[in-house]
Amino acid sequence: MRVIDAEKVGLVRASLPETETIAELAQVFGLLADPGRLRVITALLEGGEMCVCDIAASCGHSESAVSHTLRLLRANRVVRVRRAGRMAYYRLDDSHVRMLLDLALAHVHHGEEET
Repeated sequence: MRVIDAEKVGLVRASLPETETIAELAQVFGLLADPGRLRVITALLEGGEMCVCDIAASCGHSESAVSHTLRLLRANRVVRVRRAGRMAYYRLDDSHVRMLLDLALAHVHHGEEET
């Protein structure tokens, strides 16, 4: 027979994020779940501010595919753009995105250190 710790359950439920926040988190993690988008994001993590053509060359993707990915990432506040004449330069939106990626990479490499 299961016995639920009502006090603990109550504390956990009270601390859970709102439904809208959970939906936004799922959207961010969904963006990061695509290998092509993740390659573009990690290129920006390593290269800093870059133009579409440099990102495409770094990732081995077409400029069209990278532009589409950047539009999606920009709409979801993962990257931001700076325009200089006809050129557009992209970078990660803020330090939170950088920290999230750094932590994810550390997590992935953590298992490799133990083997």
